[in-house]
Amino acid sequence: MVDACIQGESEYEIHGVCSFDDAGPMDLTFAVDHGYLSRLDLSKAGAVLVPQDFSTEKECTAILLKSANPKVDFFKIVEYFSPKEQPFSFVHPTAVIGDRVRIGQDTRIDANVVVGNDVVIGDKVHIMANTYVGDQCRIKDSCQLKPNVTLMDKTQLGVEVLIHSGTVIGSDGFGFAMDSEGHAKLVHTGSVHIGDRVEIGACNTIDKGTLGVTSIGNGVKTDNLIHIAHNVKIGDNTLVVAQVGIAGSTVVGNNVIIAGKSAVSGHLTIGDGAIVGPFSAVSKDVPPNEVVSGIPHMPHKIWLKVANIISRLPAMRTKLLSLEKRIKEIESKDTE
Repeated sequence: MVDACIQGESEYEIHGVCSFDDAGPMDLTFAVDHGYLSRLDLSKAGAVLVPQDFSTEKECTAILLKSANPKVDFFKIVEYFSPKEQPFSFVHPTAVIGDRVRIGQDTRIDANVVVGNDVVIGDKVHIMANTYVGDQCRIKDSCQLKPNVTLMDKTQLGVEVLIHSGTVIGSDGFGFAMDSEGHAKLVHTGSVHIGDRVEIGACNTIDKGTLGVTSIGNGVKTDNLIHIAHNVKIGDNTLVVAQVGIAGSTVVGNNVIIAGKSAVSGHLTIGDGAIVGPFSAVSKDVPPNEVVSGIPHMPHKIWLKVANIISRLPAMRTKLLSLEKRIKEIESKDTE
């Protein structure tokens, strides 16, 4: 199934897949990093997928399956043990379908789904319970919308998009202007376009602008609890980790990683291949392939030194004040 090289009994029978620490004699698991590979002798698993070049001097009872990419291969086997439900055409009686809606073949729409007017839904789409799809939305083939997802008007999804529960796509951006009575709300007529093979985590909010498009590129993966503001552009194959906030009109390049709880100011550019470390505050442009961290952000190696100094600042301040006092005493004696 995965073209692995077997080290051990080739006729051994596996009945399931399991995590490393919970695996038993009838289970297959995997080990990639040192933390797991160094504990193979403690594993009770029947078989373990490991890297091709792995060798151990410790006695190991498990059968080793040596693979070019053990993690990816393991989850191919997980998928085999947990096959996806085959799509079929179905619209639940409680679903509300608007006017001029086109629904593709083998598409399933579950209970209490609301679909607006002039919506186009492709083949093999699964829209789960209590989801809202606004007017003029476009959903291409093989998308899956988990329960309680909201797509506001004119949202577009590419092929094989997966959106997890609680996410709102196309909500109004934070757009106001001062007038004589206070903060006047601006009309938001923009839209959100999401590319192919994108996965959006649970409870994301992706805003539309007053005008123009908020766009998420092909292959982008976002974690849970992320806010992407109006007119942001995110390039292909970028990863955005949990609790990140990206302010309006920022451009994020291809193959970028933005780590957890980072904040990115508006109207900035983060170059291709850049990495933003966790808890960072990005306040100006980040060049391509740069690794940055900290508040405000700076090259990662400098931030490591800064972070190491912060806890020592009170003692350094005390010492500095003491030195200043001694210098003043010496200077006063010299003047005498």
